[in-house]
Order: sequence, then C-alpha cells, then structure tokens
Amino acid sequence: MDDSNAVRARLTDWLGLIRFSHTIFALPFAALATAMAFSAPLPTGGYPVFRLRDLAGILLCMVFARSAAMAFNRVVDAGIDAGNPRTAKRHIPAGILSRRAVWIFTLACSLAFVGATALFLPNLVPLLASVPVLLFLCGYSLAKRFTSAAHVWLGVALSLSPICAWVAIRGSISLMDPSDLLPPLFLAASVAAWVTGFDIIYACQDAEYDQGAGLNSIPAKFGVAGALRISACFHVLMLFLLACLPLFANAAGFGWLFWSALGVIAVLVVRQHSLVKPGDLGRVNQAFFDMNAAISVTLLIVGVVDCFWVK
Repeated sequence: MDDSNAVRARLTDWLGLIRFSHTIFALPFAALATAMAFSAPLPTGGYPVFRLRDLAGILLCMVFARSAAMAFNRVVDAGIDAGNPRTAKRHIPAGILSRRAVWIFTLACSLAFVGATALFLPNLVPLLASVPVLLFLCGYSLAKRFTSAAHVWLGVALSLSPICAWVAIRGSISLMDPSDLLPPLFLAASVAAWVTGFDIIYACQDAEYDQGAGLNSIPAKFGVAGALRISACFHVLMLFLLACLPLFANAAGFGWLFWSALGVIAVLVVRQHSLVKPGDLGRVNQAFFDMNAAISVTLLIVGVVDCFWVK
C-alpha cells in the first residue's frame, strides 16, 4: 500500500469509527431549527441578525459533539463489542484502532466542540452549556448498564440539537419569553420520539446477546415482538408531535407544504416498520438507514422551503 492509500485507509477507519454517514440523522434537525430561528420574529420585534459564522458554528458543533460521543461510545463499549458477534469486527475489538488513540480522538473532538461554541459570541449560552451538553451526550453510552430506557436517553440526546441551534441563533433573549421556545421544543420532542423508536428497532438485533450479557434494552426486556410494538408507539407519538408543530408553535410559519410532507413521512414510517418482523430482522439496516435518512432529509428540505418561500 502506498502512502496515499494508507492515509485514505486511516481516514476511512476514523469515519467508520464514528459512523460519519449517520450524521444525516441529526444534522438536518439542527439545520431545520436554524432556518426556523432565522425566519421567526424575535419577542422584542425584528429578526435575528444573519451571520455566516453562526452557520459554521452549528455545523462544527454538530460534527464535533457527535464525533466525541460516538468515539466515547466505542471506547467504553469495546469489551461489550468484542463479545458480541455482530460488533466484534468494530475498530477497537478488531485491533484497527487502539483504545489510546480513540481516547485522544474523543478528547480532541470534545475540546473542538467547546471551542466551536465561541463562534456564537457575544451569546454566552452555547459556551456555558457546552460541557453539560457533552456530558449528557456521552452519558448515553453508559445508560444500558443500568436502565432499559437507554433508547430514550439517546433520543433526548439527539433532540438537544434543534434546541441548541435555536438558542445559539436567537441568543439568551429567547429565555426571556418562554413561548419563544415552543417551536424548538416541539421539534425536539418529535426528534426524541423518532430516535427512540428507531434505536429500539436497531437494538432488536442484539436482544439475545443483551439478555445473556446482563445489558438493559427494550428488546432484551420485552422481547423483539414487544419491542417493535413499543417502537411503533414512539413513532406514532413522533407524528403527533410533528403535527402539533405548526398548530402550537407556528412562529416559523409552517403551512400546507409542511402538512404534505408530514403525510409522506407517515408513509415512510409505515414502510420502516413493514421491513422488520419479529422473526425476520434481515432488513434492519434498510429500515434503519434508508428510511431514517429519507425522513430527516424530507423534513429538512420541506421545512426550509416552507419557512422562507411558502407563506
């Protein structure tokens, strides 16, 4: 292997470690919240000042926070992954990356995340909240050791992205009027329900291993059939919360286009659940990645168009 191929292989390893392609699940919601934040009038009148550095801050914070949390997950779960046939070939158990290297990577991404919040100055809220937010994100990796609600923890962790983006753009002034926080809160709640539902589906692959290893998960506790029913309930809740977004938090100006997209998303959710059966988990990855990517991208595109061009 020549040097250029070696560099590409190492980069591929790091991107694979943090499942960089899965950023498509969370980033669209932060981007949508950003569009909503710019398009909604401030409680005091007028609109937030558009700054390119705020957009850069949203992007960098999302990438670094997610990378730090994913790397932390891989290093603290290395022993668990090694014992699970499905995950035994992950980078640390397989010896592709060392624990020390991943710890250093985690620390570097964490520091970069905190540093990126300085782009929102003079708004101090993102900087002050950066460490607590990061600790909560990383805490998910430890949750399955003591609670079956680890899926909910992950959902709430990803749901922080629209709230953080909203506050970063609109500043601490949003905290002076609680009603100004309704749009990102409804969006965040729908994200939490959505992520919880699809994480339960994904965890069905490890139900038997989790039971044997003493790990907590919805599939391990209720069985695959029960877990899929619980997942469906969370996704119904997600659709309900998205329907509430234009009704009770219409500061962003959602209209007919958003309602049309909600119908499409409902069809995608039904399709997602049709791909996975208690006795057939062979299409979990299709249900997990393809359907979720379609849902998040659809909501982002339609939401941004509806915010700025369709009134």
